[in-house]
Amino acid sequence: MRLVWAVLVGVAAELAGIGLMTTAVWLIMRAAEQPPMSALTVAIVAVRTLALARGSLRYAERLAGHEAVLRAMVEVRGRVYESLVRRPLRGGDALTRLVSDVDAVQDAVLRCLLPACVAGLVGVTAVVVVPSLAVGVVVVGVVLPLAAFLLTDRHLRALAPLRAELAERTVTLREGAAELRAFGALDGELARTDAVVDELAARERRGTFPAAVLAGVAVVVQFGVAVLLLVQGSPAHVVLGSVAVLEVMVPLTGAAQKWAEVRGSVARVREVLTAQPQTPTHSPLIDVTPYRRIGVVGPSGAGKSTLLRAIAEEHGAKGVLDDAHVFERTVRENVLFAKPGATQAELDRVAAIADLDVDWDAEAKLSGGQRQRLFLARALLADPDVLLLDEPVEGLAIRHGDEVLRRVLDAATGTVVLVTHRLAPLQDFDHVVVIEDGRITQRGTHDELVAVPGYYRDRWSTERISGRSAISTSTGLGNHRSTVPTT
Repeated sequence: MRLVWAVLVGVAAELAGIGLMTTAVWLIMRAAEQPPMSALTVAIVAVRTLALARGSLRYAERLAGHEAVLRAMVEVRGRVYESLVRRPLRGGDALTRLVSDVDAVQDAVLRCLLPACVAGLVGVTAVVVVPSLAVGVVVVGVVLPLAAFLLTDRHLRALAPLRAELAERTVTLREGAAELRAFGALDGELARTDAVVDELAARERRGTFPAAVLAGVAVVVQFGVAVLLLVQGSPAHVVLGSVAVLEVMVPLTGAAQKWAEVRGSVARVREVLTAQPQTPTHSPLIDVTPYRRIGVVGPSGAGKSTLLRAIAEEHGAKGVLDDAHVFERTVRENVLFAKPGATQAELDRVAAIADLDVDWDAEAKLSGGQRQRLFLARALLADPDVLLLDEPVEGLAIRHGDEVLRRVLDAATGTVVLVTHRLAPLQDFDHVVVIEDGRITQRGTHDELVAVPGYYRDRWSTERISGRSAISTSTGLGNHRSTVPTT
């Protein structure tokens, strides 16, 4: 509704401007005839009123338009964020969707949709009043914007490979500068990058020529319409008023060019908002019941993390996922995200369990192993009914990682779902499922699965042969079975 109000105020502002031009010209022409002042009083008052109205309405239109769009963008950004947290996008892709693409949607509304609606309504009104304006309105308001869109779109497509190459070379220089310098290839790479920059700049300059031509065509059309009306014997105020009408149409060319630039971002935001969360569809979810230890194994890319996300969506579970994030804050603040009101004693308890030995008030500049232990401490502090662990000790030494995992399992009070490539920690789990190609192909206890042919037995044999089994049946994680009730 706010957008509709902004459009209506914008139309009123443009009509006031056209009325001001028409009335002012009539007043000048009539004053040249030296009539009595009383004959000009109404026109003089009208000019002053329209001048004040045009400025006031234009300000109100800007205010209403920006308020409507900014309020809408708050809602859109929130919906995009809610959708992104359910999708396995990389950090850079998610940031692009949340910031750049949503900003582009804002530009699309302010600089494309609103001007188009205002110009369209003004054009229709003008054609109804002066039918001879129809051709000029169609050319300036439809033909030229369409040409601008097509030319800009083609230009952007031509620039895309160069921009991609420049981005790739920039990353190469940023990440491989030391190696390039060591092998004496840095100067050559810089020269090639400079050549790409020069070529891109040259093409961008050439791309401005069509816009200049179209702007010139719009001026010619305005002049042609004015001449046509004069030939038809129209009064001067009608001629100049018609020129003012076409002037309202001219920004549509720029709006069309802007739309060509931002439509990709608009499409990406629409895709995010309409996409359904990725959940397994081939097999039923794991039966997550209280106080069970459930293991999930399978080849990389089989769908283990996707299954965890589905469980989290269904049960509101919390845990250590493969894409967990360390915020640019202190270690204390990072852990307290799980439970803002936690006491120092609670923090110390979960830190001891996760073997997190860092300064609580230091910035969270952590190694890979420290990050994993921070994620574990955060998950334990939340104390969820369902705790999800996706490779929680990845990056730690095997024996150290197994010891940390044992303490975490002993401390967990609810259901634990563990995704892992190592099978040794699963020997005494209540239930283990094997996922291959997005399907649950095997399920049962460790002993049941090693007794039948399949991925699990093959993996277990390989692990035993390679000597990677750090926890035996007698000294492994079996202790947690006696300390945590099962069902």
